[in-house]
Amino acid sequence: MSKTHFGYRQVDESDKARRVGEVFRSVAPSYDLMNDLMSAGLHRIWKRFAVDACMVRPGHNVLDVAGGTGDMTRLLARRVAASGNVWLTDINGPMLQAGRDRLLDAGVVVPVTRCDAEKLPFRDAFFDCVCVAFGLRNMTHKDLALAEFHRVLRPGGRLVVLEFSRVWKPLAPLYDAYSFGVLPAMGRLVARDADAYRYLAESIRMHPGQEELKAMMETAAFESVEYFNLTGGVVAVHRGWVS
Repeated sequence: MSKTHFGYRQVDESDKARRVGEVFRSVAPSYDLMNDLMSAGLHRIWKRFAVDACMVRPGHNVLDVAGGTGDMTRLLARRVAASGNVWLTDINGPMLQAGRDRLLDAGVVVPVTRCDAEKLPFRDAFFDCVCVAFGLRNMTHKDLALAEFHRVLRPGGRLVVLEFSRVWKPLAPLYDAYSFGVLPAMGRLVARDADAYRYLAESIRMHPGQEELKAMMETAAFESVEYFNLTGGVVAVHRGWVS
């Protein structure tokens, strides 16, 4: 049976989705609070930058993959207005429920679909934009997910990926100390799950860096692929186009 990484551990490919699902079921109730604490609120700025990179406008159809608690969906829904649609999707039921409830509390009503990013239940060339924020690194077969994103995008559509990436080298020692010391301790105190946030730190290190992800998007037939480093490369926004 083929192996893949779950953080720093090697696991069966067939078992990774279950393990990732357990992580997010555990952290779903405190997910938004932890995002604010972990990033000192910077995740809100990163997400606004990614939404700007999506370049959506009224009337567009947008797919938010691994949308979790709905931050990106809410911001994108404002851009597409009543004449467009944003689909909130996630493979994890508790995260998707939290996102749906949070959006309804904010007065935002959108289509919600539980699905696997590697097998999207949407027709070809339907969306103007696909975005995935902090979800790609958890997917077992990133190449299959990227191919699916390309398939459902219309000509002229774009994929925008917001993800943790390779930090500027002089910052790496401090960043590592924070990631492997502070984050698990914070996860233990707030989310009652230190292991979930230890996995987070490990999964970031296992995720492709800026140039590697750019090459993967190009292999998946995206064109004019570019990326933007934010906060010294702690995160990066990649964008590619469909011809």
